[in-house]
Amino acid sequence: MNAEFIEALNQLEKEKGISKDILIDAIEAALISGYKRNFHSAQNVRVDIDRQTGAVRVFARKTVVEEVLDPRLEISLDAAREINSVYQLDDIVEIEVTPADFGRIAAQTAKQVVTQRIREAERSIVYQDFIDREEDIVTGIIQRVDSRYYYVDLGRVEALLPISETLPGERFRHSDRVKTYITKVEKSTKGPQIFLSRTHPGLLKRLFELEVPEIYDGVVEIRSVSREAGYRSKVAVHSRDENVDAVGACVGPRGVRVQTIVNELCGEKIDIVRWSDNIEEWIANSLSPSKVISVTIYEDEKMAQVIVPDHQLSLAIGKEGQNARLAAKLTNWKIDIKSESESEEKIVELPTDHTEEISPADEEV
Repeated sequence: MNAEFIEALNQLEKEKGISKDILIDAIEAALISGYKRNFHSAQNVRVDIDRQTGAVRVFARKTVVEEVLDPRLEISLDAAREINSVYQLDDIVEIEVTPADFGRIAAQTAKQVVTQRIREAERSIVYQDFIDREEDIVTGIIQRVDSRYYYVDLGRVEALLPISETLPGERFRHSDRVKTYITKVEKSTKGPQIFLSRTHPGLLKRLFELEVPEIYDGVVEIRSVSREAGYRSKVAVHSRDENVDAVGACVGPRGVRVQTIVNELCGEKIDIVRWSDNIEEWIANSLSPSKVISVTIYEDEKMAQVIVPDHQLSLAIGKEGQNARLAAKLTNWKIDIKSESESEEKIVELPTDHTEEISPADEEV
């Protein structure tokens, strides 16, 4: 190695942000192993690289003893004092043992170490970039697929989209562009692993932020999301400005904003409902598009009994209970739905029928 090599390390430090001293320390450590391996040496050695010229020297380190038992590791007091008279017992003496052709080994080792450190630094930069983007939306290009994953090119890294995290009936081909939600970023020996999803409720929230300027600006707020990916979702919104209609802003002119999101999610139906700090009103809104006659709250059980018109009962419950289930997830309340005629026939002490409970996995986004 020479001064040009040191200059290259200086340039690398500026461009990649990798400290020259850290690189040289790593090269020195690697050269110790290289020396022992190539010259079959069991000595304790130290490798020194001159920070200015790049010159490499190898020193054997020996302990000063009265009686030498292992000449590879020890040196007598008399021999040590021939080198320098100040040496005492148990001092460490360094004797240069640089081989004649060590420069070739040093150059090869340095190249390997620098390449490895650059790769590690780049992986670290990518990891730091994407760990800050967890729970964010990204657009990538499908590169390949196997039995478990779609492999998505995000530019500097390839991410994993589990097939189980795609929408029902959704199929991608090579070079397809796809919007996904980053659920997790992990470190691994091969670099950062990034996991994606198209079924996570967070994707729906981020899509609304992209399509609705009022949400991006903070005028309209998404208070909660419940989703059965590929089928139906509910989004609760609230306006911080009384002059701005939160639901209208999300729907957009002639429904263009919400339709863009529906198209992105392969026709998934989306109910946009108005959030309210009045719990009765909030629960009634959550059952949209069904009309509600009355809501009775049971605070201790966190249950709500809802009365709907007879002809609206099936709409309120939804196909296979979907509308009621999504409303329960959205509000985080158990909801008992009864028709008007049913409520008039008998008095129910505690709600039992058509009640949807919330699992721990279905909390607010």
